[in-house]
Amino acid sequence: MKKYLQFFFIGLFLLIIFGATFMGGAFFGRDFLAAKKNNYSFNSNLELNELFIPVFEAWDIVHEQYVDQPVDDIEMMHGAISGMLESLGDPHTSYMDPDEYQQQNAPLQGEYTGIGAWVDTSGKFLIIISPMPNSPAEEAGIKPGDIVINIDGEDMTGVDPTLILRRILGPADTKVILTIVREDENIPIDIEITRAVIEVPAIEYHILDNNIAYLRLFQYSTNVDEKVKNALEEMLINDPIGLIFDLRNNSGGFLDSAINITSLFIDEGTIMIEEWGDGTQEIYKAQGDAIEKSIPLIVLVNGGTASASEITAGAIQDHERGILIGSVTFGKGLIQNWTILEGDNGAVRVSVARWLTPNGRQIQGDGLVPDIVVEITEEDYEAGIDPQLDKAIEWVLNR
Repeated sequence: MKKYLQFFFIGLFLLIIFGATFMGGAFFGRDFLAAKKNNYSFNSNLELNELFIPVFEAWDIVHEQYVDQPVDDIEMMHGAISGMLESLGDPHTSYMDPDEYQQQNAPLQGEYTGIGAWVDTSGKFLIIISPMPNSPAEEAGIKPGDIVINIDGEDMTGVDPTLILRRILGPADTKVILTIVREDENIPIDIEITRAVIEVPAIEYHILDNNIAYLRLFQYSTNVDEKVKNALEEMLINDPIGLIFDLRNNSGGFLDSAINITSLFIDEGTIMIEEWGDGTQEIYKAQGDAIEKSIPLIVLVNGGTASASEITAGAIQDHERGILIGSVTFGKGLIQNWTILEGDNGAVRVSVARWLTPNGRQIQGDGLVPDIVVEITEEDYEAGIDPQLDKAIEWVLNR
């Protein structure tokens, strides 16, 4: 079964499958009334019973004293679960109530139309990883790191980011207004975008001047590893003096694809480490079928390089197979698992593991620092100048 690093793109049909693991019983059943101390104990674990006594005391106080009766027991139970998960301080661990869960699993309408952006839905807000090339989002001025707080004037605070994503999808030629918070702006910005049918590219490749091979990977999608392999084999016929592998604004995708593609450059050794909460680890090794082990390799990265693409970049950097040029990557290195709660009570999303580089470096929150840091300014962007690519070409020519 493929593991998917949790980044999604607006404009594609996505069906999110939650794991159907059931929890045994709800916290707030009525059967606890028959238990021991103050009628609050409900479990054979005495220590747990003692721990939950204040919870049920508060439950009874609300029922006995709250001014607006009757209270909604189900909503209180859902709120208790939500508060419990929020107390962990992990924006990627959260609760989805039954209505949100139902919306999450409903078929998407206009599934191939949207604004054309890769997004992060794993935290408390929907964050733009990067706009797609030549998309409505890019043309409207959406940038990596933009945080969506309103849609068409409606506050999205507290709304699950996966549901915010659905609100942004819509029929082609219709308009949507996103209110975004941007790091270098003092006030929120309203951006109007006209939705369109989105064609998501897989790869782009060609031979640059001076016989330098250039390959850009947009996303680690199904079977893209074969496309990358074929592109490399085609370009290597020209005996290029170097290879520039562009992972900028690559938001991730399937883990299998990341391992396979990284193995095209690294013949042996560890590609990635998966570390679980109990300290156990699973090691992902190179497949042993690298097609080019010696050509000078540069990997272009930026703040939109996330998740699976950070696995590739981190492995290449740790193995000293090539160098990274660009800006610090996004820093997405957590795995979340969705578990459906028993009795039509929604689902919980819990961070269960971390991705680490071969040398044990943590990706989450830190990102990868390039070997050569080169920033792109607003002026560069508007002028169509790419100093990161220029530095990569310079590095190859000066070897």
